[in-house]
Amino acid sequence: MSFLFIADLHLGPNTEQVTASFLRLLERAQGGFQHLFILGDLFEAWVGDDDDSDWLQPVEAALQHWTGQGARLSLQQGNRDFLLGEAWAARCAAALLPEEHVLDLPDGQPALLMHGDSLCSDDVAYQNFRQMVRQPAWQAGILAQSLQARHALARGLREQSAAANANKAENIMDVNAQAVQQVLARHAVDRLIHGHTHRPAHHRLSPSQQRYVLGDWQPDGQAEVLMADTEGLRFGHWQGEDFSSSTLAAARSET
Repeated sequence: MSFLFIADLHLGPNTEQVTASFLRLLERAQGGFQHLFILGDLFEAWVGDDDDSDWLQPVEAALQHWTGQGARLSLQQGNRDFLLGEAWAARCAAALLPEEHVLDLPDGQPALLMHGDSLCSDDVAYQNFRQMVRQPAWQAGILAQSLQARHALARGLREQSAAANANKAENIMDVNAQAVQQVLARHAVDRLIHGHTHRPAHHRLSPSQQRYVLGDWQPDGQAEVLMADTEGLRFGHWQGEDFSSSTLAAARSET
């Protein structure tokens, strides 16, 4: 049994090269991996499971083919696609995971899966925004609007986010070490896998604790991905056409 973990593709109507690279990954990974985990921000914005945009159709069809061939698919919501719901997951025969999910890996040891944005607790302004948009009442109000209105709102939120992040110190947009320790203790695990920060790395937090950060997908379709089998966890580099070995773990394994 082999698992593949990816995150932060940020697919949208203007990401043709990344979308094409992702569709190739699904083709190449078929048969080699039995379970694909997408840990948030598959999409740059998600305005609701009723979105019928043309650019979305090939992505949905490719994921349906992935699961239709017998492979498993699990999704987590990210800070960009937090409105992704059970209806769309069901269309792809995917499992929609909670924001904190403990998984038994093929090597027999557990790991905690997260998108990772909740760990960036030093960014108080973002955490306040996150708390608002995760409220069921707020989401229901947004989803009651027309698709056109929701797309306009998504554009506005992306612009606001870009402007706000441009004025933030780099360190507050990374995870908080205490928040990491708290979530590991809460779930009684020593391994954490997440995305969100766009800072792919393998952090050894202690002799037993490790944090694996997935890479965001580059405009040319390349990304650092994580693979799990009976031998453990290792990074791989998706080149846009095929997988290659990654030097990431060796280069960044020490804190």
